[in-house]
Amino acid sequence: MLTLIPEDQTKRNVAIMWFANFFIAGSITMVLPFLSLYIDELGNFSSSYVQTWSGWVFGITFVTAFLFSPIWGKVGDRYGRKNILILSAAGLALSVLLMGFVTSVWQLFLLRLFMGIFTGFIPMSQALISTQTPKHIAGQVLGTLQTGSITGTLLGPMIGGLIADSIGYSTTFQFVSIFVFISAFIVLFGIKEQRMDTEDDGEKTSYTSKEVISHIVRQPVLLVVMVISLFIQVAHFSIQPILSLYVEELHGAANLALFSGIAFSAAGLGNLLMARRWGAIADRVGYTKILVILLFMAGLVYFPAAFVTNIWQLVILRFLLGVSIGGIIPVRTAYIRHKAPIAMQGEVLGYNTSLRFLGNIIGPAMGGMISGWYGFSAVFFITSGLLVLCGGTLLIALQKNTPSMKRHASSI
Repeated sequence: MLTLIPEDQTKRNVAIMWFANFFIAGSITMVLPFLSLYIDELGNFSSSYVQTWSGWVFGITFVTAFLFSPIWGKVGDRYGRKNILILSAAGLALSVLLMGFVTSVWQLFLLRLFMGIFTGFIPMSQALISTQTPKHIAGQVLGTLQTGSITGTLLGPMIGGLIADSIGYSTTFQFVSIFVFISAFIVLFGIKEQRMDTEDDGEKTSYTSKEVISHIVRQPVLLVVMVISLFIQVAHFSIQPILSLYVEELHGAANLALFSGIAFSAAGLGNLLMARRWGAIADRVGYTKILVILLFMAGLVYFPAAFVTNIWQLVILRFLLGVSIGGIIPVRTAYIRHKAPIAMQGEVLGYNTSLRFLGNIIGPAMGGMISGWYGFSAVFFITSGLLVLCGGTLLIALQKNTPSMKRHASSI
């Protein structure tokens, strides 16, 4: 059953979801700057104990998110994505609220584990908006939506640090939960979900998980795009645990937190400026073509970061990285929008999100080990090579499986 959605309703949904994503991303990232400090406050611990448990407490959320993302995607396909978004925001808010009352590291660890069950709000919002959006403008719309979460991510850590300094860590968790609850209410009262079971006559209105996986496997380019999601996250997160240390090596200990924040935020700023534009370009040129270009761009930008001699060179390269990385998520989601029937899109995007979360787990561990064994530069070399390899793999998959590219190759 094909249901046409009024254009003004689509625009309204995008605008409302932008603010919901802004609150979710901003709220969750508010607590990240002082998570290790909060652990230190829970007892008389050694520095090594705090560092070890900071890693576990941070990473465990992605483990449960990895396991539950496909489940939420499938449930959303069947019962509506708006309901899942409300449940996700409520679960996140409850988790964050309870973190303000913990008295031991184990309690915090278990709450972060529980929180991972509901850490799929932003990907699910992309799934909802993608199904409400005409295919020919999906990239531009999803790019616009992404700027909401990027803006929240940029402002969240700074605001969280200021609030924590003013009212304390425990109270900040309780305060942050209010903003997450606001996201649930925004979706509940602001979003109008128009169920689209199919887009073509004769298309099925529901699929089993076996049929969804079979659909992915039968399309090699789609499968490659989804697997690449894993490696993009590995590459992007491999730098996270060492960036502050690298900034200290370049700039010294003076104002380390400030300059580390600038280095982190530079990538987010580039991402914010270009996400919508890359989506619009991909709508015209083709999603997979732009994905190949962005992967090669990101790989090339990572490489010279190993040779910088001052903090500002690193900041410029981080900004350029954000420019290239910024288009990958909306373009990739728009491509899945084209290749997956409406009735299975949530589950397909759920598998893609699950692979991304797996990359979030592997990346920091890999980056930390490589830098420990071979130094900071090696992390940039390997990350650069990984992204270029992903771009080359996708290009080969396109040449082998796209008829027009096959004809072009044979004529050369």
